[in-house]
Amino acid sequence: MPRSREHDGVVFRRKESRIWWIRYRDRNGIRRRESSLTQDWNEAHKRLRERLQARDDNVLEVVKRGESLSFGQWADFFLENYSKPPMRAEKTHEINLRAAKHLKGAFGPSRLVDITADHVELYLRGRLRQRVRIKCSLGYREKGLLQPATVHQELRVLRRMLNVAVRKKLLPANPCSGVEFPVRVKGLFRPHYVSWSEQKRIEQHAPAHLRNIVRIITETGLRVYKELMSMKKDQVDLPNAVVWIPDSKTQNGIAEVPLTPLAVEAFRDQLAIAGDGPFLFPSDLNSTGHQIELKTVWFKTLRRAKVPYFRIYDLRSTYATRLSAGGVADEWVTQLLRQGDSQVFKRYSQMKLQMKREALEKINRQANEMSLDSGTAMVQ
Repeated sequence: MPRSREHDGVVFRRKESRIWWIRYRDRNGIRRRESSLTQDWNEAHKRLRERLQARDDNVLEVVKRGESLSFGQWADFFLENYSKPPMRAEKTHEINLRAAKHLKGAFGPSRLVDITADHVELYLRGRLRQRVRIKCSLGYREKGLLQPATVHQELRVLRRMLNVAVRKKLLPANPCSGVEFPVRVKGLFRPHYVSWSEQKRIEQHAPAHLRNIVRIITETGLRVYKELMSMKKDQVDLPNAVVWIPDSKTQNGIAEVPLTPLAVEAFRDQLAIAGDGPFLFPSDLNSTGHQIELKTVWFKTLRRAKVPYFRIYDLRSTYATRLSAGGVADEWVTQLLRQGDSQVFKRYSQMKLQMKREALEKINRQANEMSLDSGTAMVQ
């Protein structure tokens, strides 16, 4: 029978050393010794308590692995292995690179396990007070304050980095889960629902290829840059009314996508103007051979149509909302979106709420006061 131990751990000094050491037993009863890296007795006891708490929470090995890794090292590893194509789209990688530049400047030397929610919130508040800096021939020129949406994007990248670290058992928990963004970000994560009349107005003012893009996305839910812009003609099977997606953002996105009659018509119109090349949306302005950017033409089209600006990606959200409003079960909508996580569908709930509000505006509050001549009985 093992001897009972009066204490969980002890703090002691080795001969001819000013550094305090700690000794404790792990969950398997194995004795561990390690340096506290401090000459302060209170700090050494604090480290011992942290070790014992990590042992009791069964995350001791996770904490010890994370202590040997700095944030800068982890950020470089993340960008190399979890940010580049085919893991993520090229545009996503560019966003991650921009955000990582600022994040590494703030947290680079810090150990991964030392980053707390308070550190992240202080970083966000500091960034919100900074100004936009533009590099020019004479140095840098400062403009207005950073937009909250820009800083919030950096928070999302940091959250993603640390989520992967948690999955790799380098962190016991993500400190970003306890972070509250300091300011309200206007319009963030609220997709715009495109009404049918609004869509017709956009199509009337759009060039031919953009008109086909709008119709295709709202009828199929294809991702505009990852799936549609790089699509080749041999992926389109009009006789069977399907298109094949060989590469997508997620594994579930690789599939055959059925086409509605309106989508078939839009694909046929695009094939007629695509020329002799292999791509459905060709371009000679870049090395890929296909169009990779629609921001300018999209912005100008909305301005001509006198429609307030919204992201072209919201056309995919509109596709999901129309399916749901038509009575399609949420599980089937998730499959038609080719999403791996059913929770993603919650992003479109705001648009469904908007449609419900539009329906509520049609309430006839005088329905029980209508005369019998109208064919409706009075409700007493």
